[in-house]
Amino acid sequence: MNYLELINKRHSVRTYTNKNVEKEKLDKILEAALLAPTAANKQSFRVYVISTKDKVDVLKKIYPKEWFSAAPYVVCVCTIPSKCWIRNNGKNFSDVDAAIVMDHMILEATELGLGTCWVGAFDIDAARELLGVDETYEPVVFSPIGYAGDGEFKRIRKPMKDIVFYK
Repeated sequence: MNYLELINKRHSVRTYTNKNVEKEKLDKILEAALLAPTAANKQSFRVYVISTKDKVDVLKKIYPKEWFSAAPYVVCVCTIPSKCWIRNNGKNFSDVDAAIVMDHMILEATELGLGTCWVGAFDIDAARELLGVDETYEPVVFSPIGYAGDGEFKRIRKPMKDIVFYK
């Protein structure tokens, strides 16, 4: 499949089967994270892979929706903001780096026939507790990774004329 087909196929999955994700597929997803570009190539991020087995109650403290812990894995991208590149106006690129890393993983998961869902609305304290990290680490985004169950999605996008401007 070409790149536009891939990104068109990707969508937020909110139903998962209990089918296990093969280690080879998980390894490819994590390799995609390693290949992600970061500002000034600082690579100041960590990826945490959480097996949902026996962790459903803890994961519900992070994000309470049932589907969040229904997939076999949940991944989290954390940054270390103090080690990330900072633009001359003070803009820290830690969130940008994390977004690129997660997007690489999500697109690889899609290529491998797996579903994901970007989750940014989570309890930061519960996330740090589960991950065992202090305030020097910033959990930025989570995503379940698993085989999609039955469920429909409707892609809603603004028209290009509302988004793209030529100067």
